[in-house]
Amino acid sequence: MSQTLLEMAKDLVMAQIEAHRLTPDEMHTVLQHTYTSLQALKTQEDAHRSVAGVTPETPPVPVHWKKSITKHTVVCLECGASFKQLSRRHLQVHKLDQRTYRAKYGIPRRQPLAAKTVTVQRKQLVQQKRPWEKAPTYLKAQARKAAAQARTTPTRRSRKRPPAAS
Repeated sequence: MSQTLLEMAKDLVMAQIEAHRLTPDEMHTVLQHTYTSLQALKTQEDAHRSVAGVTPETPPVPVHWKKSITKHTVVCLECGASFKQLSRRHLQVHKLDQRTYRAKYGIPRRQPLAAKTVTVQRKQLVQQKRPWEKAPTYLKAQARKAAAQARTTPTRRSRKRPPAAS
């Protein structure tokens, strides 16, 4: 431990004073209470370490990739962090890219590495914007199609009807 318990207690109390949650009058009693709480935690930690040294560690239970993608978050299967989307930048921290991450955990190529709500929002946005209609190749194809229809569709000529016999 780099800090003593008293220093930690002092830092916690000072943070509460700075956040205006604690008046300077209450400082002494809160400092004593925080110190005793930290001391109790330290003794519990020391006691737990001696027991933990005897028992072997159990390996973490692997999570299936389908359970890692929920409605509002996606959990990185490497480190357990939660995101709305697994970005390329985060995967680079683990020295992976999306292709190797998918291969490592058996995730299908077409499965988005994003929360389900994010995926739905993106689909709705694409349907609203319709970016394919703004692409130059799409515009050329539509112009050709319109020109071809204009050539093949005969124009109607109106026939003059003979006057009705009365």
